[in-house]
Amino acid sequence: MKLLKIIFLLINGVAFGQQTQGYWDKERITNKEIKVSAGEKIMIKSEDFPEGTTEFVYRITVLDENQKLVSDLASVLKAIPDPYFIGKGTGGAINLASAISGSDKCTYAVFSDNAKANNFTKTGNTKSSCILQSNPVSKDAKVVSLEKSSCLKGESQNVWFGFQSENWLLGEKIVLEIVPWIDIKSSKIWSQSNKKPTISFIKTTETASILPSSDGYCYNILEKLQNQYKFSAFQKLSVFEKNQAIAKFEILALQETNNVLNYNKYYRQKSNSKALDGKFEDAIQLLNNKVINFGMATALDYNVLSEMYIYTKQFEKAFKYLKLAEKLDATELLVQLNLAHTYMFLDKVSESKKIHTQFLNQNVSATQSWKNKTINDLNKFQKMNLPADNFKKVLRLMD
Repeated sequence: MKLLKIIFLLINGVAFGQQTQGYWDKERITNKEIKVSAGEKIMIKSEDFPEGTTEFVYRITVLDENQKLVSDLASVLKAIPDPYFIGKGTGGAINLASAISGSDKCTYAVFSDNAKANNFTKTGNTKSSCILQSNPVSKDAKVVSLEKSSCLKGESQNVWFGFQSENWLLGEKIVLEIVPWIDIKSSKIWSQSNKKPTISFIKTTETASILPSSDGYCYNILEKLQNQYKFSAFQKLSVFEKNQAIAKFEILALQETNNVLNYNKYYRQKSNSKALDGKFEDAIQLLNNKVINFGMATALDYNVLSEMYIYTKQFEKAFKYLKLAEKLDATELLVQLNLAHTYMFLDKVSESKKIHTQFLNQNVSATQSWKNKTINDLNKFQKMNLPADNFKKVLRLMD
């Protein structure tokens, strides 16, 4: 008894100076007592391991009808700080603390899946076991690392124990206790198998679906979700809530993966398409909601929005956004031309003429001249019944 007290004092002394890396989850343990017939082989499945389980302690106790455990395993572990200390010489504390009375014995093996354990109960084959105790024991206790085991994978959620009674005359009881160790850092890390369905879900979102290549964007979003959610917590969200969670990271992810221009170009084209169908209000709302309000608008984005305002005779709004576009890129001649048009509609013809005179002999694009674009625009404005009082004054400059 003195030896046991000394071991516990040493463990607690070391733990006092140790920063906690995790905890024994005594709320979610496996504690099963099974009656085994003489010579019978049985299988016991553990409870699901909580998210972040990196190690577990198990204790096996073989009892006859009148024997009882000295203390349950969860209580014993109160004196043991973490599995790293157990691995450094304090494993003896588990053995001492698991003292029981009785002489019944069993052999056991630990398996990584149900099929292998089930095969054991039928054939007694232990070749596929991850842990094997072939010498009959009446008690046993060990710490198992899921991360370090090549058989029990780090992302395993269960283990299966196969037992064979060594009492060939009478039945016995086997008590299996398993307590998982939760690594605080690991509890937030998503496994590879968890990531795949989440990536697939992100790819279904509107923003991801419009990008020419969305892989980088999707993995960027995933990284941000991992920092905020445990996988189990994210999975519990509704589809709407998942989309809301992803939406919070869209802007930053687009910026970090250099997809802003691709994103904006898509909505500019979609807005233009609605305008061609005469749905100018829809075109304006689309640009405002999907581009402008995101704070990622370029000069061309403001320019397209301004054109929609021109087409709907909202000239002051068109002027406002064209000046914002000019601040971003004063060399974009499509912006300068629409500024000239807006001045014309606002009856500031002299301001309009100044712009026309400055850029008259340049091209607004690689294939279209300023003069040609101006004439085409004025013809379009006339067909749309926009105010034409100042058209002739501008057209004279084109001669």
